[in-house]
Amino acid sequence: MQKSQIHREYGLNDADIEREVRAVLGDAGEAGRLEQLYEDSIQAFETGSVVAGRVVRVIGNDAVIDVGFKSEGSVPLEEFEGGKVEVGQQVDVLLEAVEDESGLVILSKRKADRIKGWEKVLSEHVEGDVVKGRVSRKIKGGLLVDIGVPVFLPASQVDIRRPPDVSQYLGREISCKILKIDADRRNIVVSRRRLIEEQREQAKRELLLTMRVGQMHEGVVKNIADFGAFVDLGGIDGLLHITDMAWGRVGHPSEAISIDEKVRIKILSIDREKEKVALGLKQKTVSPWHNIETRYPIGEKVSGEVVNITPYGAFVKLEEGIEGLVHVSEMSWTKRINHPSEVVGVGEEIEVVVLAIDKAKQEISLGVKQTEVNPWTLVKEKYPPGHLVEGVVQNLANYGAFIEIEEGIDGLLHVSDMSWTQKIGHPSEVLKKGDKVKCVVLSVDQDKKRVALGLKQLEEDPWERKIPEKYVAGAIVKGEVTKVANFGVFVKLEEGLEGLLHVSELADHKVENPEDIVKPGEELEVKVLRVDTDERKIGLSLKRVQWAAEEEVEAAAARAAPRLGGIQHAEDQEAGAGDGTTLFGSTLPGAHVKKAEPAADEPVEAAEAEQVEGTDDAEKAGQPDEPAEVEEARKAESDDRAEAGAEEVEESAGPDQTADAEVEDKPEKKSKAKKKSKVKKKATVKKKRRKAKKADESDETSGDETAGSRSAGESNSEDTPDAEA
Repeated sequence: MQKSQIHREYGLNDADIEREVRAVLGDAGEAGRLEQLYEDSIQAFETGSVVAGRVVRVIGNDAVIDVGFKSEGSVPLEEFEGGKVEVGQQVDVLLEAVEDESGLVILSKRKADRIKGWEKVLSEHVEGDVVKGRVSRKIKGGLLVDIGVPVFLPASQVDIRRPPDVSQYLGREISCKILKIDADRRNIVVSRRRLIEEQREQAKRELLLTMRVGQMHEGVVKNIADFGAFVDLGGIDGLLHITDMAWGRVGHPSEAISIDEKVRIKILSIDREKEKVALGLKQKTVSPWHNIETRYPIGEKVSGEVVNITPYGAFVKLEEGIEGLVHVSEMSWTKRINHPSEVVGVGEEIEVVVLAIDKAKQEISLGVKQTEVNPWTLVKEKYPPGHLVEGVVQNLANYGAFIEIEEGIDGLLHVSDMSWTQKIGHPSEVLKKGDKVKCVVLSVDQDKKRVALGLKQLEEDPWERKIPEKYVAGAIVKGEVTKVANFGVFVKLEEGLEGLLHVSELADHKVENPEDIVKPGEELEVKVLRVDTDERKIGLSLKRVQWAAEEEVEAAAARAAPRLGGIQHAEDQEAGAGDGTTLFGSTLPGAHVKKAEPAADEPVEAAEAEQVEGTDDAEKAGQPDEPAEVEEARKAESDDRAEAGAEEVEESAGPDQTADAEVEDKPEKKSKAKKKSKVKKKATVKKKRRKAKKADESDETSGDETAGSRSAGESNSEDTPDAEA
């Protein structure tokens, strides 16, 4: 009791109290010993230590506890279990402070219990031990579990698969395994997952030893995915695939089962190495595919409900667990179906025909178009080859145009069958979508469901008669340059008809770039070399037209020029023969010279230019024409003899006369050399031209014979239709 209370209750002051104490305790020595005993007792009560106490009374929400100190302390009732306490009850409390401002001792039962619990846990358990406790509350990152002291259970360690909400474990008593103990910080981490995994591992080994395929087991659905469900068999999880849940169609596993549902399931397969088990629910009943052939014979017409549509077809339910596929190609005989939804819809009742059954794969092929008559069986009879049809262009492709000749029947008009002469790169050059066009049926392939049509066959093939008759080999025609390539030039002869002017036929010299000679759009006169009706090609030449023009100019110049060397033939111009040669008005006897006849393919002037001057002409007269090289050699020999005669004249004339003659002869020698070079060049060119002309004549002859035979054949077979057409 405090002094103020003693003064009021007993009416004593400090002096009276001191006198009474000394009377009781005796002298000062005894009093000093008592004070020492009191001080020793005070030192025994250290702050932070756990001391034993007794509940002396309850005042309001506090319990007053005497711990043997000079003052009493109080503890809130909420620190007692259930909030209940009795007077005289012995309790352990923590001495937090000796005296506060009011002189009372500060005590805590909760902290004392925690310290005692830690001491007990640390003395009784180590890491790896299994402990039991009650989940007290949820904190950030997990739960607090009371095992005598609060320990931390992370959310990831609550179960094998982390639950979406750990609050469902509040208040539940669980078993955990100690993962970590931090004695200094008084922190313990436990795991329920680790304990469950160890227990399941042991159960798994025992279950794999006893489990057999075909056995029935009880299980609990633990998780559901889009492809199936995982069932806990008591130590190992098995996969129940969505296709093994029911014989019928299951859209999602949740339609058949639910989480935590207990199911009786059949073992389908066991992989002991990978520890995987496949489970089945539908296998508990007889398969509806048993005796499917007798219930749905091939060719029978049946009814069903469309349950699913894919880009490649529609699935039709014939009965529970039996579905067949109607492929998109089996929906119409004639229409081009891009997607099954154009014909059927989900939930629609349709009639189908059973096409095939694969019992092993549990598949049935169905057809919708087989419920109707195939119109292609009548196409071949209705549209024989050569039949004229009219249709509408439905579609254009790179290779041709599709023409609808009747509902659902399309024919292909290939680009190669659109024109006899014109080269068509794309059908859009001739047709457009929606055009009405008349065609000829070329062929019908009933198996492949194809009809070949032709547009050009409406007219006669101009390559058979018209073109060969109009463009004869050797004829000179006009045309327009349409395209220039590195190998030659294409010349437009008429609408839809072109000929090829090869690079070798552009000029006598080698042409590197054809555009150096001609330009696109330029008008040309060309010579027809050949007409190939089989390959449908016309060969042209530009240089041969130029040859003809040059020969005409040379012939005209030769006719206008005088005779060479003053030598004239003394012959009868009308009779075409003479008796001798007249030299400057005098006739030389015995020197009869025959006039050279020009070749059939050579102008008269060219033949005359090849005759050799001088008296050697008399020896050559009457002999056949010699090659150009021999003639040139004879000319050179004659020139050498003329030069030798000139040298003899110089020697006899003397030095002065010789010098004057040399001065006069130099220009004459140069002109002779130039003339000789020109003659050689002309002879070479003429020789090449003669060879080319002979080749042209042979082509013309063969062309005429071919044309003649073709005309004869046409006259004999006018009433016979062309086989190829």
